[in-house]
Amino acid sequence: MSTITDEPRLAVEPAALRAWTEGRTIYVELHDGRIVGFPADRFPLLAAATEAQLARVQVEVNGYALRWEELDEDITVPGIVAGHFPLPPK
Repeated sequence: MSTITDEPRLAVEPAALRAWTEGRTIYVELHDGRIVGFPADRFPLLAAATEAQLARVQVEVNGYALRWEELDEDITVPGIVAGHFPLPPK
């Protein structure tokens, strides 16, 4: 038996619990348990960064943004999950 309801589903944007790097790949663990990874080279400032600079990623804004203070770079977590990357894959 199925039930149909007129109540809209509550949409929750993805938020990060933690972020880390392995080489030039950045990983984000989301609040729902998923882990998303993306190459740093998809973002101009991150593409020019060293691996040590990439490793200094911080989760900010209650999990909705990644921040690299030294690089003055911010990336939204919902944008990452949606695949909004400024540069094409190499």
